[in-house]
Amino acid sequence: MRHPHPSTPLAAADALVLDTETTGLDARSARVVQIAAVVIRGGVVAPEPVLDTLVAPGIPIPPISTAVHGISDGDVVGKPSFADVAPGLATVMDGRLLVGHSLAYDLTVLKREHELAGLRWVMPRALDVRPLARLVAPSLADHSLDRLCDWLGIVIVGRHTAIGDARATAEVFCRLVPALREMGVRTLGEAMAATSRLAEREARSSGGLMVPDTDRAPETEPPIVIDSFAYRHRARDVMSAPALFVPASSTIGDGLRLILERGTSSAFVELSGGEAGIFTERDLLRAVGRDGAAALARPIAEIAKSPVHSVVEDDFVYRAIGRMARLGIRHLAVRNGDGTITGALTPRNLLRDRAMDAIVIGDGIAAATSSVDLAAAWGQTPRMAAALRRDGVSARDIAASLSAEIQAITRRAAELAEDEMAAEGRGRPPVRYAVLVLGSAGRGESLLAADQDNAIVYEHGAEGGPEDLWFADMAGRMNRILDEAGIVLCKGGVMARNRLWRRSRADWEAQVETWIRRQKPQDLLDVDIFFDAAPVHGDGRLAENLMAFARERARQTPSFLMMLTELARQWRSPLALFGGFHKVDGRVDLKKGGLMPIFTGARVLALRHGIAERSTRDRLAGVQALGIGAASDYDSIIEGQEALLAAVLEQQVEDAARGVSLSPRVIVDRLPAKERAELRTAVKAVDTMLGILGEGRL
Repeated sequence: MRHPHPSTPLAAADALVLDTETTGLDARSARVVQIAAVVIRGGVVAPEPVLDTLVAPGIPIPPISTAVHGISDGDVVGKPSFADVAPGLATVMDGRLLVGHSLAYDLTVLKREHELAGLRWVMPRALDVRPLARLVAPSLADHSLDRLCDWLGIVIVGRHTAIGDARATAEVFCRLVPALREMGVRTLGEAMAATSRLAEREARSSGGLMVPDTDRAPETEPPIVIDSFAYRHRARDVMSAPALFVPASSTIGDGLRLILERGTSSAFVELSGGEAGIFTERDLLRAVGRDGAAALARPIAEIAKSPVHSVVEDDFVYRAIGRMARLGIRHLAVRNGDGTITGALTPRNLLRDRAMDAIVIGDGIAAATSSVDLAAAWGQTPRMAAALRRDGVSARDIAASLSAEIQAITRRAAELAEDEMAAEGRGRPPVRYAVLVLGSAGRGESLLAADQDNAIVYEHGAEGGPEDLWFADMAGRMNRILDEAGIVLCKGGVMARNRLWRRSRADWEAQVETWIRRQKPQDLLDVDIFFDAAPVHGDGRLAENLMAFARERARQTPSFLMMLTELARQWRSPLALFGGFHKVDGRVDLKKGGLMPIFTGARVLALRHGIAERSTRDRLAGVQALGIGAASDYDSIIEGQEALLAAVLEQQVEDAARGVSLSPRVIVDRLPAKERAELRTAVKAVDTMLGILGEGRL
């Protein structure tokens, strides 16, 4: 049986909610007389059950049990036995999270039924709404199904029937998911860990014993195998370029000659109004097959398809493959940041004789219609990261893929927020604007513990004016959608819903001028990440022009750069006196202890020397190319950053599988001696960075 991965978001879980009615209350001897199940998909309970049947138990039904559920011996005459029902049950359980109320009873009964039928029983991954409710509402007098439904305003139709109780339990679970998210319990693994801790606390407080559950589903899944090519290369690396265009006045014969001469399978058409169309060799063959030689004289615009589906040059190859699969097409345009078509992608470009069946993240983000869809896509990232590490992909390249996902999710969240407002009569954006992702995701260095760092710049409008009010509403929706999708709200408030991070172009320029006049480094703790900003939605040129202005003003103000430098120089090494690590609760914070001074120092160097690159590696390579300092120093810093990223990433992959909250804090004692030594060397690379900053290379 397949099991859902622990990183699966509860909001996006494909869940099977099950209930049974039995011959008695003792699970060691009770037999099933009725079983029913409903599916929850995308946070919505399906209207029809996937299983709802009476079962012949093979023993008499006691009158006391009939008095509860109303099922008598006469009702089950001629009904299927459990052995007959079991195959269908296995089918609907496969790959799904099992949910129930007081589920341990049902699971014990089902295990015994399988044994009596001579069938193999595999314990599914399961969640019981009763302890989940105790987490959310510990002060309720009791957490029975009746009490929970009364508390949540749910009407139980058919109490003490399997289908009635299953439906009610499903509704309770759906209501608990948002409340659990508010508590920081977002994934299946986190929910399992939280209920286990609750059980342990309750057992200890009552003087009871914790009994090991030997029938639990395996904590890890068989590893997936993927071809990392699609995660290491971007569209610009594999596209056919330059893009081939023919004028709108061209004929089908002109298009056919171009394709034959260039040996390609598609080309673009310059249509009226500035739009582009695309035609393929199949389009040409269909036209000729339908109309014969006469087709060659007809306008090419007649067979060109528009709008043209596309990806951008920086999109990873896996996104292009996923988009082709979702849309059922074989050709994509590639656009640059301005939206200009610069190349084309075909299966020949993308597949390169490689097996791509195991693409973990496809095009689900672009196809998402809700935060639940986005959560499902983001929930795949721990498996993707684990598979890529097994394939030898660097932590830096994996971080770039994860950052691309955050940027794509932010873009889609902005689009969904716009659609919500339009549907409510608020209209479309009143002026040109852009959404920017800041911090690690803007640098392309985000790992799995992602939170929101975003901003909005709009063309013009005063604070509190109609433009600002529209974008305030839109930003609040975007930030909410992102939080529901698993990109959690920023604790420091670096989000577009806050006025500091949502301004007109003129107000942003004024804010930049204010920042560079600040006198205390601590005033800039949130400001420096602005210089990592990457536009992800809207008018990219508006954002890039703002960033160019900000970088130039910073470069012209040495005192501002020195204050940013002080942020990096406040670093305290996590290394102890004799080469060990200072630990808190057994973990070392490798962001504060290593990554932060490296990316902060690289940012300052880039600003000083007019380097527009965003990633730490590219910024350091840019300074290195200027011949400033020893090349070996920059190499050691870049290597140190890779080792630190790898240590944090591997810890987060492990924590995601165990339901532990993700962070940059690493259990260094779990590492082999060789890796601990490499980590110590990586931390010492910070000294090299601080040395560069302190040697006047600014």
